[in-house]
Amino acid sequence: MNLAEAMALLPWVAALYGTASAACFIAYAIDKRAAMRGARRTPERTLLMLGLACGWPGGLAAQRWLRHKSGKTSFLLKFWLSVLLNLAAAAAIAALLLPLQA
Repeated sequence: MNLAEAMALLPWVAALYGTASAACFIAYAIDKRAAMRGARRTPERTLLMLGLACGWPGGLAAQRWLRHKSGKTSFLLKFWLSVLLNLAAAAAIAALLLPLQA
């Protein structure tokens, strides 16, 4: 794949991250509301998997704006690990699609 073809994929990647982030933000908001009402909660594993699946920007925004899951150290460590894993996977895919030109 050449650089022009790779650049053509950027809008699709942005759409993927945007959609996944919106879904993740909504999941955090639903969990926050459930926590406030004492209702059944969204499992942390679900929130983390949504973040890992390209939704971590939405999860980060929810942590900041909704002040949800922002003080639980064990969750935050797992969250940032999922961010690193997502970014590493994205970098690996980019490296496969755009091998170094000699």
